Amino acid sequence: MRHEFTAVFERDGDWFIAYCPEIPGANGQGQTKEEARRSLAEAIALILEDRREDALRGVPADAECETVTLE
Repeated sequence: MRHEFTAVFERDGDWFIAYCPEIPGANGQGQTKEEARRSLAEAIALILEDRREDALRGVPADAECETVTLE
């Protein structure tokens, strides 16, 4: 499955700071732009996983669930 998100990079001294406007709270940092990109990707994955788990707690046990794939 492929997802695409916007990564915004800013410099703060020797560090690159990255954030994703589509996923509030998703931030990354690194001494290189690539490190900041990887850190941001990890943050996005963790936030989406947490939101999915939180949302699924409220689904009734007898509900039908399927996966929708975006390409």
